[in-house]
Amino acid sequence: MTSLAASSSASSLDLQAVTATSYRDAMARLGSAVHIVTTDGAYGWAGFAASAVCSVTDGPPTLLVCIRRDSSAYSAVTGNGVLCVNTLEAGQEPLSQLFGGKTPMSERRDAAEWTRLRTAAPVLVNARIAFDCHITQCTSIGTHDVLFCTVADIAHGTQSLGGLYYAERRYWHFADAPNLLT
Repeated sequence: MTSLAASSSASSLDLQAVTATSYRDAMARLGSAVHIVTTDGAYGWAGFAASAVCSVTDGPPTLLVCIRRDSSAYSAVTGNGVLCVNTLEAGQEPLSQLFGGKTPMSERRDAAEWTRLRTAAPVLVNARIAFDCHITQCTSIGTHDVLFCTVADIAHGTQSLGGLYYAERRYWHFADAPNLLT
């Protein structure tokens, strides 16, 4: 692995040296919020755990969501054309693990309480925040699709436990964030 000091100029970068393993190891150090992305419609109910979610713009309000094309949720998410990004609160690790594994969709659905907003995508009742979206664009990169999602509605959670984050291949609560590297 190259140190930041050793790669001070673009000409010194060796892009061939970046393997899938070294990239995944580096990404493990990049902390992010934990989300459950859900959908429902003609292609069925589905949900998956995601950390690759971020804001694109506020005009119009748009998020991007990354999904593996071999995900069990892929056909339903892309077919339905709607989704909800449910950001998890501290203490919701079991729900994230359930949605991140090979658990059948019916068990995922039955593990939590859901409501609906404008798009009818499932909204986690006790989410920290939920973004109800229409998928407006899709771009394929490697093993994933990047979904650009226009936000149709937002639901704010009633609790504020600090949020659930994932870094260093484990869960953290926001209160733990200053101690990530200790």
